[in-house]
Amino acid sequence: MRAAGLAVRRGWRRAEGSSPVLPVLPELAGLLPYGGLRRGATVAVTRGSWLLLAMLAAASRAGSWCGVVGWPEFGGLAAAELGVALERVVAVPEPGGQWVAATAALLDGADLVLARPPPGAEPRDLRRLAVRARERRSALLAAGEWPGAELRLSIVGSRWSGLDGGAGHLLGRELTVRVEGRGAAARAQEAVLRLPRGDPAGGAGVAAVA
Repeated sequence: MRAAGLAVRRGWRRAEGSSPVLPVLPELAGLLPYGGLRRGATVAVTRGSWLLLAMLAAASRAGSWCGVVGWPEFGGLAAAELGVALERVVAVPEPGGQWVAATAALLDGADLVLARPPPGAEPRDLRRLAVRARERRSALLAAGEWPGAELRLSIVGSRWSGLDGGAGHLLGRELTVRVEGRGAAARAQEAVLRLPRGDPAGGAGVAAVA
């Protein structure tokens, strides 16, 4: 989809009176200061594409419109397996030189926008987009570092279970997720999420929080 064709269509704009916080998976809610993604906030996911898809899954299933821009690897099958409601997602995988315009257009109408800055993105453009997210009350989810992000999430550990001496079947995976930021999130927190094989979104559970 070309950036020029991203004008907000009737029925795509968020409803009036929308909740100030977008939902996340229950296993992640305890790590976030507001229990979800605050509208207008910029959140950077510096390591872990699973986290990006997990954020889309909860919001889209709750009826929010989501945008994805600059992420050519975004795949419908993997997203659907994680529970993303694809009918609520508008994707612009390769915007080229219109990356800023495409991201801005999505922020105008979507509740949550997942954006991956291209190499060499100008910091002033990233700051302007963060301001636009605040003005439009859209949550901006950045794939990678983003100047001024309120929160930074990353997967700092991963372990598979089910193999015994190199044999057997993979039964599940444990991910250690770290959250740090400013203000209410100034104290970094970590949680271990247990993900059953084949059901990483619907059956995750927090094992421990430190």
